[in-house]
Amino acid sequence: MGLLGRGSRDDRSGTFDALVVGLGNPGSQYARTRHNVGEECVRVLAATVGAELKAGRDSASTADVRLAGRRVILAFPSTFMNESGKAVAALMRRHGLRDANRLLVVHDELDLPPGTVRVKSGGGLGGHNGLRSITERTGTQDYLRVRIGVGKPPSKDRGADHVLSKVPAAEREILDIGVRLAADAVIELLENGPAAAMNRFNGS
Repeated sequence: MGLLGRGSRDDRSGTFDALVVGLGNPGSQYARTRHNVGEECVRVLAATVGAELKAGRDSASTADVRLAGRRVILAFPSTFMNESGKAVAALMRRHGLRDANRLLVVHDELDLPPGTVRVKSGGGLGGHNGLRSITERTGTQDYLRVRIGVGKPPSKDRGADHVLSKVPAAEREILDIGVRLAADAVIELLENGPAAAMNRFNGS
């Protein structure tokens, strides 16, 4: 059974099947930093179907698209990372997405090497402020995650520096590959579900 269960593929009723959120910070000073790889992923997904994220309600830029036969909202919160849950909870309420398995969050991951992509269903928050905010606002941490590795900082006290500073060109190329791979992971989740996505992306 896929991500959303049976019966929702190619549903033309006007309801949404899933909310895919890419995390990051708003503002040009944060663009292309390690913390914004989640945002980059949802923009790649939008571009694949000729759509563009546009500012709107619910403290987010969004696009209504079809991916893998599903009607999906792509979203990038316009709040800072530690308030990401404000947009996520509002979008889920407005579009009637009550099940945690209809929420898919793409985010940066310090505990993975740069460019590595892993799929996860629920679990801990790993100290990630965006995930913490989403969990607090939605009341669950059982949502799906696509994690894009950005590598560990040189020391624990330089974590913020690491994720918010500009990335050296060679590493940036690796992250770009990871962002595109994460977009593939989102499609796999929508099309074939968590088990298939984990089998494909978590084995290498």
